[in-house]
This record gives sequence, structure tokens and C-alpha cells, in this order.
Amino acid sequence: MEDSRAVPNLFSPLTVKDVTLRNRIAMSPMTMYHSVDGHLDDYHVMYLGARAAGGFGLVFPEQIAITPDGRTSTSCAGIWDDAHLDGHARVTSMIRRMGAVAGIQLGHTGRKGSELAPHDAARLGRSKALAPDEPGGWTCVAPSAVPYGGGHHHPVRELRVEDIAELHRSYGQAARRAADAGYEWLELHFAHGYLGASFFSPLANHRTDQYGGSLRNRARFLLEAIDAVREHWPERLPLTMRLGSDDFNPDGVRFDESVETIGWMAERGLDLADLSFGMNTDAMVDPPFNQPAAFVSRAARVRREVGIPVATSWNLGLPATADAVIRDELIDLVMVGRPALANPHWPLWAARELGHDDPFSLVPEDWRWWLQNFRGDAASIGLPLAPTPPKRS
Repeated sequence: MEDSRAVPNLFSPLTVKDVTLRNRIAMSPMTMYHSVDGHLDDYHVMYLGARAAGGFGLVFPEQIAITPDGRTSTSCAGIWDDAHLDGHARVTSMIRRMGAVAGIQLGHTGRKGSELAPHDAARLGRSKALAPDEPGGWTCVAPSAVPYGGGHHHPVRELRVEDIAELHRSYGQAARRAADAGYEWLELHFAHGYLGASFFSPLANHRTDQYGGSLRNRARFLLEAIDAVREHWPERLPLTMRLGSDDFNPDGVRFDESVETIGWMAERGLDLADLSFGMNTDAMVDPPFNQPAAFVSRAARVRREVGIPVATSWNLGLPATADAVIRDELIDLVMVGRPALANPHWPLWAARELGHDDPFSLVPEDWRWWLQNFRGDAASIGLPLAPTPPKRS
């Protein structure tokens, strides 16, 4: 057991199944709009490898689509074809070489797909949602024929039961490919208004069959997706899930429902729950987007009541805050998104801020030597002056 007085708890290892993370810091999936035909390429090797080298324990690419129409845009990544495996394998190899664990988040955007990249929409001065007949657009699918609203006002197609079965097969095959590509941690994305979240929420799900109505029926799509993945994903590797656990709308998902549903998921082999917003509507009532550690108290409740490890993101980018929620045993893993984009060495910076006794142990050995033995203008790279070695007599 490491001495917590010397090493902040944020930097203690975390073991889930047969996988041990070197610390409790994960880089969250962030949509980057840099894929062609769903492939990962040099850009992703560079971008994700840099974060692994920067000290993150777990590194995710963006949400990876299980089908072509499961992408946010045509410039987003996928794993619906074996042809995608080479790019994913290059990414997992680099992440592993830099000392981190490669995680994959599988998902389908549902009624929030068919978009322009947001920077392209801003440049053109238009909504990012594309109509089905626009270049790069398609008809989105959903549990019910209810568009998201706002900019996403184009008609959506209600999924048939046979379509749902095919999507579950796609989840399973995507999990197989993920294992073949070298990923060691798999998360299912059931949050942020995407397809899993929309099945779970009565705001989007108006079905009257076995996939709608009661909580158990609204959770059925999610539970069957876990079952489909479990058939192909190795038992020794973590299977986790990000859940849209609160819609912050009186007609949407309530957190009590999410706690019960995560219990059902744990019975089916879920190893960790990652708690987030539902985002099934823009009409939210006092969502805590700007509160520090916004979802930690909810995640801590799941940890207590369901008895599985938990993670969350949302305003955990200050090292003292991230360390405190681990030290106080409220959550088990801190997910860092925008701060990871701003600073690929966020863990190294956090270690120095928190008084880690050997912060440079987080970076590769060759980088470590150069940084520890810097003799020039230390302030230019944000480092203290290294001690001058004693002269030989």
C-alpha cells in the first residue's frame, strides 16, 4: 500500500478485473471530427499518444460509432467494419507504449446525429443539424418519431423491433473488434441524448411495446446492449457504462430510477458506472453544469447503494478537487475532458500542484531525464530549477 502522505490518492493505482490503471485519471472521450470514413489515423495516434505520455492512466478516443449512422457527423470515428481495425490497433499500441490503458467508448448518436462539425456550422453561421437531403446528412433513428428539438428539428425514424435486434448485434460485433484492436477497457455511451439515453428517457421514448413505458422497459435496450457486448468482450476486461442519469426535467429521467437501473446492470456484469447528464432536452431546470464536482454526490450514492466502482466528469479539472473526491472515497476514477485538451500533461501538472514526491515518474523515461535535469530558463517550461549536482573532488 502506497503512503498516501507521499503520493496523493489521485495517483494511486486502480484495479478493475485484470486491468490496473497507474492512477485514477482518465481522459474522457472528446469528439474531434478528424476521421475519414470512420477511420482513426496519424492524427489520433499523435493526439491520444500525447495524452498517454502526459501521464493519464486511461485514455479514450472519442465515442466510436457502432454503425455509419451512429456517428455525430461523417467526420467522426467508427468501428462497424473490420477495415477500421488497423487504425484502432495503431492507437492502442501507442497508448500502451506510453504506459496508459486504452479504453473505447462505443455508442450510437440516435436523434442527435447527422451534424456538421460545430466549427464548420459556426463558420457558416447556421445550425449544425443537417437535413437528410443535405450533403453529409441522413435520417436519424430514435426509439420514437420525436425529434430532439431546437436545431435538431428534422424528422427521425422510429426503430422497429427487428432494427433494435440488429443494433444489438452491431454492439456485439463492435465489442469483438475492440478486443481484436487491443483495447482493454470498454464503456457503453448511454448519455448526452444519444440513442441509449433516448431509450431510457420518457422525453424521447413514447413507445408502447416492450421497449417503452415502465422503467424496466425503458432500460431494456440498455440491458440488452450490455448482454450483446458481454458475449464478445473478454470477461477479464472491464465493461463500464456512461449513463444519462438525470434529465433535470420533471418529465424526464429521475436519478432514483438510474440508481435502480445501474443495479440491474451490475447483475449483468457491469464493472463500473460513469455518471453524467441525460441531455434529452434543452429544457432543463437548474442543471448543475457550472458547479464544482457537479456529479460527484450522485456518483457517490451509486457507489454506496449499488456497490460498484464509479466515475464521473464535469468540473473536476482542478487538481485539489480531483484529489479530494478520490481521497474522500466518493468516486473511484476522475474523467478529465477539456482540461486534457488544453494540457496533454495535465496529470504531471496536477502531481506537482499536489506535492507528489516524484511527479516525473508519470512521463516516459527519456522525457523524465530531460525535464529533471533542465538547467536553462526553468520558468519557460513551468519547472522549478533542478538541484545542481555536487562537484566531484
